[in-house]
Amino acid sequence: VIRAKISSEKVVPASDNPLDTHKMIRYEIKQIKMFKGFEKLKDVQYVYTPFDSSLCGVKLEANNKKQYLLTGQILSDGKVLIHLCNYIEPWDDLSLSQKKSLNQRYQMGCGCKITTCYTVPCSITTPNECLWTDWLIERKLYGHQAKHYACIKRSDGTCSWYRGGPPPEKEFIDISEP
Repeated sequence: VIRAKISSEKVVPASDNPLDTHKMIRYEIKQIKMFKGFEKLKDVQYVYTPFDSSLCGVKLEANNKKQYLLTGQILSDGKVLIHLCNYIEPWDDLSLSQKKSLNQRYQMGCGCKITTCYTVPCSITTPNECLWTDWLIERKLYGHQAKHYACIKRSDGTCSWYRGGPPPEKEFIDISEP
């Protein structure tokens, strides 16, 4: 999990095997901050993605201007692979709560399990589980809950949603006598 700018992109072979015709895009990045993965890699210079969107390849702006939050996998050869199933967002599109949670709050949920609720009924099956309802309520995967809450483990071992960041401007409206 890193914050980075994309400096350039280059189409490269997917492997050293001359019979393999698949291509990858190698994005050269300028790493701004690493949030997770530093125990395996200290500095990431390149990220790779399949050339074809049909193989879940990701298209990023390589103009050294836009910053991204990139998540991916570190392969056995040390390459970092990103694809459409990873969470990849322009940094400026993240909420204040998401930016703050990257530094510490999300780490507090590593012992928790997040279960996506697509249809009702749905419920948690263990105490260390948080129910993710963005799809059910808003019909989008990254809605209000993803932008403003973190699933964290409490001192008693249970997990629950925690709202970070500033409170909303108007949580409710005070109504006096009609």
